[in-house]
Amino acid sequence: MMLLSVLQANAAVLDVEANLRTIDEAASRAARAGAGLLLTPELFPVGYGPLRLRSELDPATLPAIRESLAGIARRNGIGLVYSLPAEAAGAAVNGGGGSRDMDRAGGPGWHISASLVDAGGTELLRYAKVHLFGDEERKAFVAANEPPAVVDFLGIRTSLLICYDIEFPEAARAAAARGAELLLVPTALSEGYAAVPQVLVRARALESQLNVAYANHCGAEDSYTFGGGSVVAGPDGGLLAAAGNAPELLFATVGTEAVRAARDEVPYLRERRPELYREWEARLAPGPARPAGHLA
Repeated sequence: MMLLSVLQANAAVLDVEANLRTIDEAASRAARAGAGLLLTPELFPVGYGPLRLRSELDPATLPAIRESLAGIARRNGIGLVYSLPAEAAGAAVNGGGGSRDMDRAGGPGWHISASLVDAGGTELLRYAKVHLFGDEERKAFVAANEPPAVVDFLGIRTSLLICYDIEFPEAARAAAARGAELLLVPTALSEGYAAVPQVLVRARALESQLNVAYANHCGAEDSYTFGGGSVVAGPDGGLLAAAGNAPELLFATVGTEAVRAARDEVPYLRERRPELYREWEARLAPGPARPAGHLA
């Protein structure tokens, strides 16, 4: 079992120093409470502002920001999940990336990434966002293609997704099929989409029978207003912790026993029929028109 902490807070776009202070303070509080991990929202260290980030953030500063975040983990003795832009060209992101990832202007593309570091500041896992949401994200970033990887973290098989990814059942199922028992999701969900944490996140936890932690921003950041609503859902879809719309540090205890019990009771993962689903998908491909009355 592990005590997990989830930061819900307001970031300032491109005020890295202030955002890192917020993370450091939360890490200190979480560590004092006995948490083994702090999950922070999508792009929180730099603030969520895709077009401003793409035009104003110097990519040469990213390694130093990553080292500062590793230092926060080391100083507080706590694991940390953070999200930052990551250059796609030549980058090793879950084994992916490469020079084919270019932005619309033909320059090196940026992914939205999330990293899991341990209490010593060592990066254990990095994931790049596969499903970009909205025109601004699609203008500022390129979508990645690699599936979520899984690592053992404090005895729990752990994986990452980012924001919009969790709204696709295939993404969560890809992590679960690789053995994930805990899915950590930094997000930047605008106000007005409360059904995502309250319905979709809980459904992903239930249908893939794992723990899902979802960390959102709150308040206004440039042109965006975020609704908060961060949650931790268990493998039965029940809420282990939930935030309102104000800054908050959530805590929830997660582990493997409930995951294994759920998967034994209703074996969704074992009883999938992926070959059949691929056949169904293939039938959706456009083909020659069939005569009227043809049912096959």
